[in-house]
Amino acid sequence: MRSILNKFLALMMLFAFAFSINAVASEHEQVGKISTHKVENYKSKPMSEMIMGFLKDTGIVALVNPDPNELDIHGNKMSNFHKGLGRVIMILVTFFLFWLAIAKGFEPLLLLPIAFGGFLANIPVADIAGPHGFLGVIYNMGLANEMFPIIIFMGVGAMTDFGPLLSNPKTALLGGAAQFGIFGTLVGAVALSQAGFVDFTLQQASAISIIGGADGPTSIFIATKLAPELLGAIAVASYSYMAMVPIIQPPIMKALTTEKERKIKMTTLRHVSRLEKLVFPIVVLTLAILVLPESTPLIGAFMFGNFLKESGVVERLNDTLQNSLINIVTIFLGLGVGSKLAADQFLVPNTMFIMILGIIAFSVGTAAGVLMAKFMNLFPGNKINPLIGSAGVSAVPMAARVSNKVGMEYDRTNMLLMHAMGPNVAGVIGSAVAAGVLISLFQ
Repeated sequence: MRSILNKFLALMMLFAFAFSINAVASEHEQVGKISTHKVENYKSKPMSEMIMGFLKDTGIVALVNPDPNELDIHGNKMSNFHKGLGRVIMILVTFFLFWLAIAKGFEPLLLLPIAFGGFLANIPVADIAGPHGFLGVIYNMGLANEMFPIIIFMGVGAMTDFGPLLSNPKTALLGGAAQFGIFGTLVGAVALSQAGFVDFTLQQASAISIIGGADGPTSIFIATKLAPELLGAIAVASYSYMAMVPIIQPPIMKALTTEKERKIKMTTLRHVSRLEKLVFPIVVLTLAILVLPESTPLIGAFMFGNFLKESGVVERLNDTLQNSLINIVTIFLGLGVGSKLAADQFLVPNTMFIMILGIIAFSVGTAAGVLMAKFMNLFPGNKINPLIGSAGVSAVPMAARVSNKVGMEYDRTNMLLMHAMGPNVAGVIGSAVAAGVLISLFQ
């Protein structure tokens, strides 16, 4: 009797299971019928009309006979120049940047992503740099909100050795002198505005002047705070001049020094203990917190990366900051900056003035560092090769390498690289401090 009852229950469970499967399948079939139904809204066209429609959507037609209703990323109508010849000009500019990066080796890590981003941004019809294009998405996710500059500062901190600066602290004065380009250009931009040549506010002039520090992340950071409407032009100018340090700096350095000064050999650096390297980032960050909190996002990220490196106990994190993380962010940052090389954003009067003021700021900063070294040599003590003064701008380590290269042109045995790293690192801190001062004054 029990076995019969068990068989009956098993049979009932089987029927119930089969019924449930059938009900679920019927429900899915019904849902599928509803979800896949679509009203046909495409109307068939003759082959000739389809071919003409395809030809009208080609890039050639878009450049030669642009859409009169095409809008820029701000929703404003674009001029025919920006839609046609302007795009061609900017594409040629990106080709020039390709040549500098590949043929001349001028900072390809920066120039190639920026140039390729600029190339993509000037492709008609596709709207790659628009709010919903992938370049626009990259720009908004990391540049407009200051995230990429801060991550870059972490990576730079992990790659930085404060040993040369700590072994010869007076070279910090060279990094400080190079910031004269920032404040000098601020005064110049305000004077031009007062004279009616340009129409920049104090906040905009402050954001433009930071280009003199040759520090792309800092330029982006302060532009986001003070002049977001100029962020693209400032970022492009700053990174362009960073990449062209080997072109811009040597003529200034040679013009301000004698051959005898270029051959000055500096004394060997003293050994810096591990404890000094551990304490230094904490001391700098503490001073920034107490005196200039506005600078702590950049200085804090910079010192965090360096502290991880010098601690010696988190090699995996240090390796990630120095390699994979900063490489990934550099790609995104370069493409995001390049998106602002679109003709309608770059070929405008304000951008041209920004580029001019930027190169003046950078040149003045370079000259101020060299002249400060010459001034310091007037006093008793070990002589400083004035060429390392140009490394006071914060283009790390490009400016230091340029100082070393120019020095070796006159004496192959005169290695200035480690000596130049002192003012170069001081310049990074100095530009972040300068940005904090300007933000605290004008925000």
